[in-house]
Amino acid sequence: MESLAQLEALCERLYNSQDAAERAHAESTLKCFSVNTDFISQCQYILDNAFSPYALMLASSSLLKQVTEHRLSLQLRLDIRNYIISYLARRGPELPSYVTGSLIQLLCRVTKLGWYDDDRFRDVIKECMNFLSQATSDHYYIGLKILNQLVAEMNQPNPGFPLTHHRRVACSFRDQSLFQIFQISLTSLRQLKNDVENRLRESALSLALKCLSFDFVGSSLDESSDEFGTVQIPSSWRPFLEDPSTLQIFFEYYAITKPPLSKEALECLVRLASVRRSLFTNDTERSKFLAHLMTGTKDILQSGQGLADHDNYHEYCRLLGRFKVNYQLSELVNVEGYSDWIRLVAEFTSRSLQSWQWASSSVYYLLGLWSRLVTSVPYLKSDTPSLLDEFVPKITEGFIASRFSSVQAALLDDLSEDPLDNVELLQDQLDSFPYLCRFQYEGSSLYIIKLLEPILQSYTERARLPSTGDIDDLFVVEGQLAWVVHIIAAIFKIKQTTGCSAEPQELIDAELAARVFQLINVTDTGLHTKRCDKISKQRLDRAILTFFQHFRKSYVGDQAMHSSKQLYARLSELLGLHDHLVLLNVIVGKIATNLKCYTECEEVIEHTLTLFLELASGYMTGKLLLKLDTIKYIIGHHTRENFPFLDEYKCSRSRTTFYYTIGWLIFMEDSPVKFKTFMDALLQVFLNLESTPDTVFRTDTVKYALIGLMRDLRGIAMATNSRRTYGLLFDWLYPTHMPLLLKGITLWTDTPEVTTPLLKFMSEFVLNKAQRLTFDSSSPNGILLFREVSKLIVAYGSRILSLPNGNDIYAYKYKGIWISLTILSRALSGNYVNFGVFELYGDRALADALDIALKMTLSIPLADILAFRKLTRAYFGFLETLFHNHISIVVNLDTSSFMHIVGSLESGLKGLDSNISSQCASAVDNLAGFYFNNITAGEATSSPTTINLARHIADCPNLFPEILKTLFEIVLFEDCANQWSLSRPMLSLILINEQITCSKIMPFLL
Repeated sequence: MESLAQLEALCERLYNSQDAAERAHAESTLKCFSVNTDFISQCQYILDNAFSPYALMLASSSLLKQVTEHRLSLQLRLDIRNYIISYLARRGPELPSYVTGSLIQLLCRVTKLGWYDDDRFRDVIKECMNFLSQATSDHYYIGLKILNQLVAEMNQPNPGFPLTHHRRVACSFRDQSLFQIFQISLTSLRQLKNDVENRLRESALSLALKCLSFDFVGSSLDESSDEFGTVQIPSSWRPFLEDPSTLQIFFEYYAITKPPLSKEALECLVRLASVRRSLFTNDTERSKFLAHLMTGTKDILQSGQGLADHDNYHEYCRLLGRFKVNYQLSELVNVEGYSDWIRLVAEFTSRSLQSWQWASSSVYYLLGLWSRLVTSVPYLKSDTPSLLDEFVPKITEGFIASRFSSVQAALLDDLSEDPLDNVELLQDQLDSFPYLCRFQYEGSSLYIIKLLEPILQSYTERARLPSTGDIDDLFVVEGQLAWVVHIIAAIFKIKQTTGCSAEPQELIDAELAARVFQLINVTDTGLHTKRCDKISKQRLDRAILTFFQHFRKSYVGDQAMHSSKQLYARLSELLGLHDHLVLLNVIVGKIATNLKCYTECEEVIEHTLTLFLELASGYMTGKLLLKLDTIKYIIGHHTRENFPFLDEYKCSRSRTTFYYTIGWLIFMEDSPVKFKTFMDALLQVFLNLESTPDTVFRTDTVKYALIGLMRDLRGIAMATNSRRTYGLLFDWLYPTHMPLLLKGITLWTDTPEVTTPLLKFMSEFVLNKAQRLTFDSSSPNGILLFREVSKLIVAYGSRILSLPNGNDIYAYKYKGIWISLTILSRALSGNYVNFGVFELYGDRALADALDIALKMTLSIPLADILAFRKLTRAYFGFLETLFHNHISIVVNLDTSSFMHIVGSLESGLKGLDSNISSQCASAVDNLAGFYFNNITAGEATSSPTTINLARHIADCPNLFPEILKTLFEIVLFEDCANQWSLSRPMLSLILINEQITCSKIMPFLL
C-alpha cells in the first residue's frame, strides 16, 4: 500500500505538475508500466486498489499501449477484455469521464486486434446490450459510449497495424455488427426522445452519425473536407432507410434539441441525403424518400428554427447542397410541393447573400446547388416547370449586390480580411456563380453592364483630377470594379467547360470584355498611376490579370486562333481590337506597366509574371509576342532601371520567372547574336563582381547582386530545352565565369540567402532534361562541367560541416545539403560524363565529391532526414544513384557508416511515399546483385571492395534477413502502389544467401 501511495503521488505529478523536470522524472519512472509486459498484472492491481483517478488513468493508458505495441497471448488478451467489461459494470458509473473513456478505448482496441483470433471478441455487442438493459442511466450511457468508440475504432487504421488487415476487420465488422449497432442507435433515439438527460441523447445521436459515416467501401474519405461522395450503405440496410420513421427521427431531434445536438441531427440527414441511388427498391421508394427530405427541409425553412446558430446554418446549407448532387432535376420537379420548396430555398439563398459576412463559408453550398440546377435544365424532359427562370436572376443580382456591399463594409468596419483577399473563398464562390449568369446570359450581362458603366465613368473622371488625399471613394470604386472584373473573368473561365460557343453568347462575351478593356485603358492613366501602393488598386489589377488569364484561354490561346470571329468583329466595332495580335498587345502592355510600376507588391508581380509565362510558353502566342514592340523593349531593357522590382529584395524570387519567360522568348529564335546581346546586362554584373576584391566581397551590395544574378541565371537555364540553347548558355558561362560561383560559395557559406539560389542554379544547370546536355563525342565539356560541380560541392560541404548548427538548422544547413545532394545526383545520372576518366588520370574530382557528399549525409540524424520532405527525397535519390553506379564507394565505408546507410534504406522502404520506397528498393536490389556476383556466385575475389562487403555482412548477419522481412511485410500486407518495384529486391535477397530460407521467413508470416 505504501508503494501504491507513492505511485499515486507520482501519477499526480505526471498529469498535474507545472515543473517540466518533475514531469519528466515521473514519466521516466512510470514508463515501465507501458513498455514491460511483466507489469500488466501490476496495472490490474492499480485498477482494483487505487483511488486516485490519475493512477487509474496511468493503468488504463499503459494497458492500451501494451495491447497495441506487443503481441500478447490470446488468453491474456481475453482476460484483459473480460476484466475491463466487468470493471466498467462494477465501477464505471463512479469513475471520471476521462478514465472511463480510456478504459473503453482499451476494450475496443483489444476487440479490434483480436477480431479474427477468437469469436469471443465479437461478443462485445452482447456485452453492451447488458449495459443498455440496466436500470441506471449511468450504465446505459456506458453502453452507448462503448458502441461509439467501437465504431470509431473499427473505422480508422491504427499505427503499426497493416492497412490490409485493418480493411479485413472493418469489412467483417461492417457485415456482421454495424447494422445491428445502427438499429440500437435508432431504438435509443426513439426511447430517449423525451428524456431530459442530454448526455444520453447526445451519445445516441453520435452513434447514429458514426454508423452513417462509416467507410463502407474503404475509400478513406477525408473528413477534414467539407465535401464527400455518395454514402455506400449496404443493401441489408434498405428496409430501415425506406422506413419513413428513420428520416423523421432526425428531423424531430433537430426540432427538439439545441446545438450542438441539433447540428449532429443535421449531419445525419446530410449523410442520409447522400445515400447511393441504387439502394432503394425502385424509383417509387426513392421518390418517397426524396419527398420526405424536401418536406422536412421545407418545414425548417418555414419555421426558421435553429438557423440563427451558425453551425446549424452551415450544416443546413450542406444538406440543401446534397439535393442536386444525388438527385436529378426531373425527380425534384415531380415531387409534390416542389414549387413551394424551390421558392423557400431561393428566399433563403437571397437572405444568405445579404448576410455575406455571417454566411460566407456556407454560401458555397447554396451556389453549388443552384449551379447544378441550371446546368441540368437542358436535360429536363418533364413538362412540370422548374421555376428557375423566375428565381435565378434574383439570386444572380443578389450575389453581385452583396459583393458590392462587402466593399463598403470592409471600409467602414476595417475588416481584418477582405473577401477579395481570401483566394480560396473567392474561388469557391466564383466557381459556381458563373453558371447562374450563363443560364440567362443576356439578362445577367445587361445587369452587369448597367452596374459597371456608371462606376467606370466615375473612375475615368477621377483619373483626370489631382489627388485630394481622400481615398475612401476610390477604395470603394476600385473594390466594386475588382468584383465585377472577377465575375466577368469567371464567366469566361467556364466557357471552356460548358462550350458556350453560340453566336449570341459570343457577342455578349464581346460586350463584357469591351468594358474590361475600357477599364484597363483607365487604370494606368492620370491619378491612378500613382496608386500602386494602395491595396484597392492592387486588388483591381489582380482581378484584371485573372480576367486576362481566362479570356486568353477562350479567345487568344492556341486553340482559339481560328475561331471567335464574332467576338473580334464586335470588339473591332467597339474598341478597334480586330485580331489576336492587337489584343495581345493590350495584354502585354498591361504586363509591362505592372512590372514597371509595382516595386514591392509580390502578389501583383507574381501574378503578372505567371500570365507573361503562360503567353510566352504557348506555341502560337509565343510567336506572336515576338512581333510586338513591347516585347522587344522588355528583352532589350531588362534592367533594374527599367523594371524596379528587380532591385527589390522581397521580389527576388520573381526574377527567376521573369528571366525564364524572357529566355523562353529569346530561344524561340535561332540567333546567337541576339542571345549575346541579351546577356550583356548580366555580363556587366559578372564583371563587377569578379573585379570586387575578397576583402570587400562580404558586403550587402555584393550579397544582393550575387543573389539576383543567380536567380536570373537559373531562370535562363530553365528556358534551355535543347542542345542548341543549352550550348549557348554553357559557352557563355564556361570557363570564364565559373570561378565567381566558387568564390561566392566559398565566401558566403554561412549565409543561406546567398548559397541557396547559387546551389539551385547549379542544380538546374547540371540537369539533363530533354537530353540538352549532349556534347560532341570528342568534347570534354561533360567532364569539365563535373569538375566544376565537384569544386562547388567540396567547397560548400567542407565549410558547412565545420560550422555550428544555427537556431533553424533546416534553413541554415539541411536545405543547402539537400540541394547539394540533388546537384550531385543529377550530375551522376545525367549520362554525359565518363567517370572512368577520373580514376584513369588520377583526378580526385569524383572521389572528393562523393566523399564530401557522404560526410554531409552521415552528419544528419536519420530522424531529421525523415522529418523534412525535401531532404528525404534528395537523400534517397542520391543513395539510389550511388548504389546504381558507384556502389564500391558505399561498400568501402567503415562498418558503422555502411550499416547506417543500409539501415536508412529499410526506413525508406517503410515510408508512405511510393517513389522513395521504389528508390530504396532499387538500391537494395543493386546491393544484393553486387553481393551475389562477387561473393555467393563462386566468383569471390580478393579485391578490397569484396573483402569489405564480406566483413560488413559478417559483422551484421541479420542485415539482409531484416530487409527481406520488411519487404515481405510491405508487399504482402500493405496496399502499396509499387509492389512490382519491391518484388525484384525480394527475389534478389532470397537468392543471395542460403541462410535466408523459408524457415526464417515463415515464422514472421505466421
